[in-house]
Amino acid sequence: MTPGRVLVDLASALFAEWCGEPPSDIRPVAADGSTRSYWRLTAPGGASAVGAHGPDPNENRAFLSFSRTLRELGLPVPEVYGADEGAGVWLLEDLGDTTLFDAIKEAREPGSDAFPDAALPLYRRVLEMLPRFQVEGGERINFRRAYPRAAFDRQSILWDLNYFKYHFLKLAHIPFNEARLERDFSRLAAHLLGAGRSWFLYRDLQSRNVMVRPGPEGPEPWFIDYQGGRRGALQYDVASLLYDSKANLDARHREALLDHYLGVLEARGVAGRDEFLEGWPGYVLVRVLQALGAYGYRGFFERKPRFLQSVPYAAENLRGLLEAGLPVDVPELEAALEAIVDRWRRVEGPVREDGGIEVTISSFRFSGGYPADTSGHGGGYVFDCRGLPNPGREEAYRELTGLDEETIAFMAARPEAQAFWEQVRGIVDSHIANYVERGFHSLSVSFGCTGGQHRSVYMAARLREHLLVRHPEVLVRLTHRESADWPRRPARV
Repeated sequence: MTPGRVLVDLASALFAEWCGEPPSDIRPVAADGSTRSYWRLTAPGGASAVGAHGPDPNENRAFLSFSRTLRELGLPVPEVYGADEGAGVWLLEDLGDTTLFDAIKEAREPGSDAFPDAALPLYRRVLEMLPRFQVEGGERINFRRAYPRAAFDRQSILWDLNYFKYHFLKLAHIPFNEARLERDFSRLAAHLLGAGRSWFLYRDLQSRNVMVRPGPEGPEPWFIDYQGGRRGALQYDVASLLYDSKANLDARHREALLDHYLGVLEARGVAGRDEFLEGWPGYVLVRVLQALGAYGYRGFFERKPRFLQSVPYAAENLRGLLEAGLPVDVPELEAALEAIVDRWRRVEGPVREDGGIEVTISSFRFSGGYPADTSGHGGGYVFDCRGLPNPGREEAYRELTGLDEETIAFMAARPEAQAFWEQVRGIVDSHIANYVERGFHSLSVSFGCTGGQHRSVYMAARLREHLLVRHPEVLVRLTHRESADWPRRPARV
């Protein structure tokens, strides 16, 4: 019996004990960037729960302890139905599949990645609940169970900053002087430690870690993935939520939501507005840097391309911070941040005027013929994706496209798809280098498949994200020719 089967059997036993009957259906649930495994277990009568396994017993212990305490406080976190802590398996209340990020995507205008006004009520509800986590959680949680640190102290801060240095700056080849950067990190850490730090710090409060469920007065937020919690400053979690890269809040929305949160704080008599705002820019900065470290680790090192999709949004956040002025004198860090902003500046506009190379990427279906050549050069590549595993043959993927996370996970799990990708990447990278050296200005790369909905779309989008990161000097344009015929058009095409 495989280790995975053993874990599922343990989760099934917990389910039977809770429900009174064994599950009739067990399906894996996507774990995003986590190393944990999840399954949805359903009984013949329809009752469902989520089984989980975590490989780190200390992290598991923190999650279970925090969950029970927060639940006792009446906060909207999943109930723990049962746990086999020795095996690292537990059973949770099923909160459904809709995250706050899903709600944002659903509310966006077609073709837009702007933050929608329709999502503001949900964000206000999250910010109304957050002080209860911070204050009541800070009073009741057993921080001896926190892992890996009991507080967001100097050591935690420097870990985050070095995570950014080693997993983003170095892997993205951003130049810096290490000794001067370390001095800047020390200055920033000392500045952050000046804020009050007696509250519960959720640690990763972002749109993928908030579930949305129907409530008596409309959609309600429920909170997950707080196992990294510890004592810390109020500002950190607010920064995590409002500077969540892919949510893409603009300055207007951030200002209004921050004001709403501060009003809740003042009503509770927790902290004054001026006191909070004094420490705010520093915590925004350290949170954005921590997020970039995570994107670099998952994207550059683990080769999960969708994490790199967040980098241009994080760079835009850094641009705003730099324009406002950093809260402490950190010249080497500031120079590195300016290099990131310059490299990942989001390019818009129809014409390239600097003489650089432009790469046009498209996906299409073969029955409609090859994509038209709009550049006039008549060259480039057409890659046939029909030899790859086809998610469109499975019912679960029929309404999805290569832009949906479920399809991305399907393709990423197929070795033949990854071997195909590596060959494509190598060819295109070398061709771009050759074109740049020779002064050519355009290259087209097209991906075709049977329907122009899954495999070709996945490969085209993946190449775009790769080029944005590896060749930031290149202007990239992406077209999904068959998008008008897709059964359900995603928010971002």
